[in-house]
Amino acid sequence: MGMLDRFSDIIKANINDLLDRAEDPAKMVDQYLRELTESLAEVKQETAGVMAEETRTRRAADANAAEVAKYEDLARQALKAGNEGDARTFLAKKQQLVAAGEGLEAAAKAARENAEKMRAMHDKLVGDIEALKGRREAIKAKVAVAKTQDKVNDLSSAGDKAEGALEAFDRMEAKADEMLDRANAEAELNAAPEDAAAALEQKYAEAGSTAAVDDELARLKAEMGL
Repeated sequence: MGMLDRFSDIIKANINDLLDRAEDPAKMVDQYLRELTESLAEVKQETAGVMAEETRTRRAADANAAEVAKYEDLARQALKAGNEGDARTFLAKKQQLVAAGEGLEAAAKAARENAEKMRAMHDKLVGDIEALKGRREAIKAKVAVAKTQDKVNDLSSAGDKAEGALEAFDRMEAKADEMLDRANAEAELNAAPEDAAAALEQKYAEAGSTAAVDDELARLKAEMGL
């Protein structure tokens, strides 16, 4: 598995794990962004290493090409000087460098391709993190609204319970009124019936008492000459 595939798998594993454990999306988004940022640091470090490798292999390939050109020039100088043997030695060395140069060029090309891929991955990850930061605020806003809605639902439920309690109190008050009315009625029924004759007897007794008082008053007034 290549380096790029490994980083891709790490990121996918991170988000899948978070989704499996997700309870509070707002907290999960923050955690995922933290893990992405940590992954970005690793990607940046690896990208720098790959770019350095590209530079090193390109430098080696260029140095080898310079050596090839140098021995080519030395062979020409030897031929001009009539030293064919020296020219053959220089050309043999050139052939060795050319053979080595093929490997160096291949390594430099592969390093360049890896560096380009790593840089592209790095840049994409940076862009994704910035985009997710913007989406994080939207997710948090939705979570906040959802929590508020839950509270409203709870309060509505409490209101329904309060309404039910008021209705229950109304029924209890009506029951209390009924009990009081019944008790008053029973008290009235339990009272002794009125004796009409006794009432009249009291009336006439009071009238007699008043007449005696009047007679006594008249007597005193006569004795006093009033």
